[in-house]
Amino acid sequence: MNERNDEVFSKRVKAGKRTYFFDVKTTRGKDLYLTITESKRTGDFDGRPEYEKHKIFLYKEDFEKFGEGMNEALDKIKSLWETGEYKKPEDSPSYDEQKSEVTFEEL
Repeated sequence: MNERNDEVFSKRVKAGKRTYFFDVKTTRGKDLYLTITESKRTGDFDGRPEYEKHKIFLYKEDFEKFGEGMNEALDKIKSLWETGEYKKPEDSPSYDEQKSEVTFEEL
């Protein structure tokens, strides 16, 4: 571990063409925060893979509100799927290729 951003937990979730990283880190003052990174391979440059990355930093004062918002959004998605108006992941032609380590029900 380094002194600036000590990583205390890391979870990698491969989801089709994208990979998500959930990293719990601690500050010098021992406050925890979460980084969520989306990484998508965009091609190759000089024989090396290139990736496009987007990162969100989530701080302790926002954990509860973020979790509530995420849960509300996921509940809405589930209810919309139940109407049959929208495709569920398993209805997509490439679903088997995009399965990740985490299922929707686990979120």
